[in-house]
Amino acid sequence: MPMVEVLNLEKDYGKVKALKGISFYINEGEIFGLIGPNGAGKSTTLKILSTLLRPTAGEAKIAGYDVVKDADKVRALISYLPEEAGAYKNLTGYEYLQFMARLYAKDRKKAEEMLELGVKLSGLGERLRDKVSTYSKGMTRKLLLARALMVEPKLAILDEPASGLDIINAYTIRQTIKRFAREKGITFLVSSHNMLEVEFLCDRVALINKGMIVETGTPRELKEKYDAENLEEVFMRTVGAKISEPVGGEGS
Repeated sequence: MPMVEVLNLEKDYGKVKALKGISFYINEGEIFGLIGPNGAGKSTTLKILSTLLRPTAGEAKIAGYDVVKDADKVRALISYLPEEAGAYKNLTGYEYLQFMARLYAKDRKKAEEMLELGVKLSGLGERLRDKVSTYSKGMTRKLLLARALMVEPKLAILDEPASGLDIINAYTIRQTIKRFAREKGITFLVSSHNMLEVEFLCDRVALINKGMIVETGTPRELKEKYDAENLEEVFMRTVGAKISEPVGGEGS
């Protein structure tokens, strides 16, 4: 049984159809990317799978549990990192991780283990002693990702996980995600408009545009199918967009 099953999922915001009957699945332990431009329906999909939004039609299941009918059971299995997430600014980074560990853990020993892992994952060192209000966007993002992973969920749902991070920190986060999938068997659903970043990270991807899935497959399969150098080119060709010659090329 797949970890995630999405079937004919629709979501309307009044007259606006954000999702138009999308379907995909994610295998256990897989890193799956949902990629497309801003406004394509990525965040809406993630919010439905995180039980924060109710779909208009269709269904979605996580580990066999329906995200609407079994919302409490789903919440116990997942960890969700929104794109614009924030932390409690009046706490230090350490206090924030400690608070979240106590909230999620079943006992004190497990809370201590979670906290230790969160401290390590954050990579913030001595800055964990400082209040979150003094953190840059990148530092806050690292703290929040540590919170999302230290609870070792069955499914980690990450919306733009490297948002606001420089090249080095974004690389570190990608390696952390790969390691957790490999060593702990955690399933990842990663949403991003950065198609090149996702190409390096994900086992399989779904390309979404205007609320519809236009292609699904491994990065290698899709590049071969469309004779493309990268997923950006694949996406442009699937939606029929014209790829312009670069400035300064032949004939300029």
